[in-house]
Amino acid sequence: MASPGAALPLVVFDIDGVLADVRHRLHYLATRPKNWDAFFAAAQNDRVLEVGAEFAKRAATTHEIVYLTGRPERLRTATQSWLDEQQLPAGRLMMRPEGDRRPSAVVKLHELRRLRRESTVEMLVDDDPSVVDAARAAGFTVQHADWMPRPADDEQSLFGRDLLRDAQHREGRT
Repeated sequence: MASPGAALPLVVFDIDGVLADVRHRLHYLATRPKNWDAFFAAAQNDRVLEVGAEFAKRAATTHEIVYLTGRPERLRTATQSWLDEQQLPAGRLMMRPEGDRRPSAVVKLHELRRLRRESTVEMLVDDDPSVVDAARAAGFTVQHADWMPRPADDEQSLFGRDLLRDAQHREGRT
């Protein structure tokens, strides 16, 4: 535990696929063109991923929590409401600036380095392999969140992590 007046170390959590079960809205990313408005509008109906929620609650007893999401800034109110409704720990919410289409690994690594200048970043919890790899390569401790249930093999191409990974990495959208 930090001494009185000292800043607590940070644990940084992604939201989609770590705390929020996004599987019910992935079908919006399987269309051409992708229906981003519907994908993000449906986020309010995400179920909480209990493994991630419990991890965040435990971390909050000894750390400051930061939520670092690739969701666009325009979703701040809805995202904060969802975090509150799920009774997740209070924490700073960092979101992707509007119009920023850089891959999640680039955006998140930039923000992690910025956070590291102001405090100790003890751990990042993220589900995106490209973010996990980039953060580890930059010297951050990472917990790869692999607990969102995977769909059956015959549904992989439509509802699998590949859709979410493409949205995060290739398209810079979440």
